[in-house]
This record gives sequence, structure tokens and C-alpha cells, in this order.
Amino acid sequence: MRLSSLLEGLPAELAALEWRRSKPSDDPMIRGVRYDSRDVSPGDLFVALRGVNSDGHDYLERAVELGAAALLVEELPADAIRKDVPAVLVPDARRAMAPISARFFGDPANELALVGVTGTNGKTSTTYLIESILAQAGQRVGLVGTVEIRYADTREVSVNTTPESLDLQRTLRAMRNERIEAAVMEVSSHGLELGRVGGCAFKVAAFTNLSQDHLDFHGSMDAYLQSKARLFRDHLAPGATAVVNIDDDASDEIIAIARDAGAKILRVGRGSKAEAELRLVDHTISLEGTRAVLEDASGQFEVELPLLGDFNLENLLVGVGVGQSLGLDHRALALGVERCPQVPGRMERVIGTGENEPTVLVDYAHTPDAVEKLLHAVRPLCRGRLIAVFGCGGDRDRTKRPLMAEAVATHADRAIATSDNPRTEDPVAILSDVEAGLRTLTRVEPAALLESKDAATQYSVVVDRREAIDLAIKGAAPEDTVVLAGKGHEDYQIVGREKFPFDDRREARRALLAREDGGGTSQ
Repeated sequence: MRLSSLLEGLPAELAALEWRRSKPSDDPMIRGVRYDSRDVSPGDLFVALRGVNSDGHDYLERAVELGAAALLVEELPADAIRKDVPAVLVPDARRAMAPISARFFGDPANELALVGVTGTNGKTSTTYLIESILAQAGQRVGLVGTVEIRYADTREVSVNTTPESLDLQRTLRAMRNERIEAAVMEVSSHGLELGRVGGCAFKVAAFTNLSQDHLDFHGSMDAYLQSKARLFRDHLAPGATAVVNIDDDASDEIIAIARDAGAKILRVGRGSKAEAELRLVDHTISLEGTRAVLEDASGQFEVELPLLGDFNLENLLVGVGVGQSLGLDHRALALGVERCPQVPGRMERVIGTGENEPTVLVDYAHTPDAVEKLLHAVRPLCRGRLIAVFGCGGDRDRTKRPLMAEAVATHADRAIATSDNPRTEDPVAILSDVEAGLRTLTRVEPAALLESKDAATQYSVVVDRREAIDLAIKGAAPEDTVVLAGKGHEDYQIVGREKFPFDDRREARRALLAREDGGGTSQ
């Protein structure tokens, strides 16, 4: 495809400001699009992206040396770079990459029924539910999300919740090549704000909830909400449906924005009197799963959900609402819900030998609201003490650290504050911020934490996460429940700028087996 043809796909606000070429006829054939200079091959268009840790403009010369046929930039390169390589100046290279990528891959989103799910918490579980519902209804479906990208026989570990636009469009084209009919996507606030879903028009867009997260990026809760709202304002297909959880305070604004964009509205909520098209009227929850009775205009129907936790009822409502908006009946919806697989790292139970051991749950909860909902859901299921192991990530919103700790202090009998992904921050300094939210509890030394018979809620600080997990599981009684919060499915820990192998589930299983070998508490 000629460079000029790709540039024709840019909307007016992203159109080329200048096209530097050695002669007017320079219009190279573009054989690929790249934003990592290391991947450039002869004939590629190299897009120079500005990031937090690097700037693509610093690698223009390398891209040219590797054979780039043209450059897409926010700053025209110096004269030192060959003038016979066209350079196109645009106001925002990252946003411009989306329509260019869509055009290069033949607008694959237009060939798919796209379902997008946004919200602070619940996106992953909700997309798993929707994928299962559509698959059991006989559709060929693909998934793009925090844990992985999967379709047909392809499985890829995700780098971002919502991939860069180039990677996303490449994936959607690969899905269509495998005859995928529908794609279910987690749509993050970063993905929306950075233009990663440009070129995508969603047949169904769903909203789960909004609570504090990513304020280091967005700056305020209102800005965070407006980023989420972009899905409904800017990325709906004609005749689209917006599925909205009305039990969240932000729902009225999301509904108003979606309605202004011409969407049909399907509201979901708890309670038989909820002003919603789909309602939850009854439920029971156990460690084996959840039974729920739902109601819509055609009557009530029962579903069996294998996922644990009260908060999954909201995800259930949104997932079933999406299925209804796509025309599925009660039977198909119930079958899809019943066969939903375990979502990795979301209320995932870890079992050692299964003998004389505590209940151990691993969850990705890493925001104050998610931790609150997680522990609130687990509390009624506990036969003994609730022991929470948690931490907060470094180089991220510091204001949420004491709030997460307060949520832990509200529900846990024993708490162990530890490291999450400290990144470039001092783990001890992070834990100092965390401790501000644990002031209502009594701090004790780790060795005394789980031996104490004191009814008062206590906590300890253990910087090393492996040691914290060992302490919690070794010291727990068989009737206790240990919750490892924050990392979920992640199989790494980021210290400095390096990733080291670390999986809460694997560490928990190791600790459980060691407990059986060496003996644990039986208090």
C-alpha cells in the first residue's frame, strides 16, 4: 500500500502537517508498519512514539539503516538523516498510528462483532463470561485482555490490557483470517486516552464500575471517568448497545453519554425493584460457586456461576446483559455462564494436598475498591480467621496506598503488608505509606502475628513477598482463610526496571506443601 493511501485514512485532527520528501513524486510502497526500531525491515513505515522511558525519535537513524521506507514523526528529523526517506509530520504519532494501522490491515474491526468492556474492576472476569456465553452459543469468538489474547488455536500473553493500536489491528486481522466472528475486549482507560482503539467501532460497549485507580496518569477522578467515557462517546458502531451497571455512581453519566451517541441502553442492577432491564433478584454464594436468579421482561431464569465472590454478581449481570443485547435467549445464557472457566488470579483457590490446610485464595485486587469488595465477599465464607497478604505497586498512585490498607483493616483479622511490584521505589518507603492506613490495628512482630490468641486485629510488615506468603500459610489454622491480594495472574515481580519470576499461586502451593512436610499451626 502506498504511503499516500495510508495517510488518507487520517482524520482531520491527525492529518499530516508536513510531508518532507526529496521530490514531489516520492510515495513509497509500505510493506509493514512498526513502532519498535529493532523490528524494522526494508519497506516499513516507522512510527516514532514518545513514551515514559524512551522516545522513538531517538531511533530514527537506526530505523532508516534497517530499511525504513518512511517515517511518521511529531518532530522532523535532523538533516543528518537521509533526505531520500520521506518523513511525515503529524500532531500525535500515537493516535495517528491507529487509523493508519486499521487501514493497512484492511479495517478488520468492521468485519467483527466487537464487544468492549471498560471499568476499574471486573473487566477480565466479565470478558471471560461473555466469551463463554458466545462460545457456548456456537459463535467463533476471540478475546483480548489483561491475561492473554486468545482465538482459535492461538494463545499469547498480554503486554497491556489493551494493546497498542498496531498490535491490536494485526490481531483483529489474524482473528478474521481464522474466521472469528466476534471479539471481546477489555478496554482500559489508558487504551482509550492514548488512542489505541482508534479504528474500532463496538457493537456492544459495557461499563462495570468506577473507583480510584491510575490517578498518577489521569490526575483526577473526573479525568479518569472521561477517559472511560470515550468508549461510549467515540467508539460505538451504528445501532450499538451500551450495557451499564446502574449500581455504580458513575452510571448516570455513562448512560447520558451513550444515549447522546445514539446507543440503545441496557441497564443491569441488583434487586427486583431496580430500574433496569436485567435484574438480580436472588443469589447464594459458597466456596463451590454462585447460584443466581435473574429477571428481565420475559421472566425469571436461574444461572449457576462457577466464579466466587459477591462482586462477581455485578460481572455476571453485565456479561449476561451483553449476551442479551446480542440476541441470546435464557437457555444459551445459562449454559454459557455455567461453563465459564476459572479466571486466572481472580478469587482463584490454591490447593496443596488438600489435607489439614487453610483455604488459600489469590486475587488481582489492587485498588481500594477491589480490595474492599474482595474481602467483603470472602468474609462470610470464612470458618476461622481471615488473613490478608497485600502490597501496593511502586511508581504508581501513592494516594491509594493507605486506602487499600484501610480496606484490609476493615475486614481482616490478621494482615501482612508486603511488597507488590516496587519498581524503582524503595519497598520500605512504599510500606510506610501503606502503614498509614493500618493505624487502627496493632503492629506486632511477624513471629508473633499468627501465634497470638488476642482478639484484637493485628498486622505485621514483611518486605519480602515470598516470606510474607510463607508466614501467612505456615501460621494459618485449617479453618482459616488466607487471601493473597494484588498480583493475581502475574507471574513476575518488578524490582527496579527488571522482571523476576514470581507467581503468588506457585508460591502459595509451595508453602502449602512445605506446611504438610514440616507441620503448620493447629491453634
